[in-house]
Amino acid sequence: MNDSELKKAVEKARESKRKFKQRFDLVISLKGLDLKKPDHQVEFFANIHKEKGKETKICALVGPELATNAKNFCDFVILQQDFEKYQKDKKLSKKLAKDYDFFIAQANIMPQVATAFGRFLGPKGKMPNPKAGCIVPPSANLDILTKKLKKTIKISAKTTPVIQCIVGNEDMSDEDIIDNVKTIFEQLIPHLPNEKYSVKAVYIKLTMGKPIKLIL
Repeated sequence: MNDSELKKAVEKARESKRKFKQRFDLVISLKGLDLKKPDHQVEFFANIHKEKGKETKICALVGPELATNAKNFCDFVILQQDFEKYQKDKKLSKKLAKDYDFFIAQANIMPQVATAFGRFLGPKGKMPNPKAGCIVPPSANLDILTKKLKKTIKISAKTTPVIQCIVGNEDMSDEDIIDNVKTIFEQLIPHLPNEKYSVKAVYIKLTMGKPIKLIL
């Protein structure tokens, strides 16, 4: 991707003004994928250099070993002794799945996490995922992990050949948005069956704006 062309596209997208702060979305249309085949399905966690322009809320599902650490660095903590309350309260668990972006789980109590939260987090694709580093030992340093998760974006195309993800907001500089776009695109390519030839088109847009096509 050419930086100057990307900058023109970001500037063009910014013309769509609204009375609230909009986010920048990257939209990637894919081609030649048979999503019935597992090796054609796309799902990974991209690590970006800049903030993503949206608050990342993190919930920890832990035992006593990680309780203090989790309370220091996570937005919300559910201790093992309280799992049953969520397992029994469907409304409470659905709200939990909606409110948080990432869930960290203590590895040695993962069976209890799956039992209590699996039916609520699973359909949302939010179960603690080892690929994102979210299943941790009782001695884990959650300071390092939570900082990493704030610059982590889940990239997924499992049922439709389209990827859409946030890459910034209107308050961010063009340069930071461009960096996030390029970083995600570069990390996506190796995950595609035909690499760059699996990409049909790429767009950037504001929340309420018209998609601006990028020149690859």
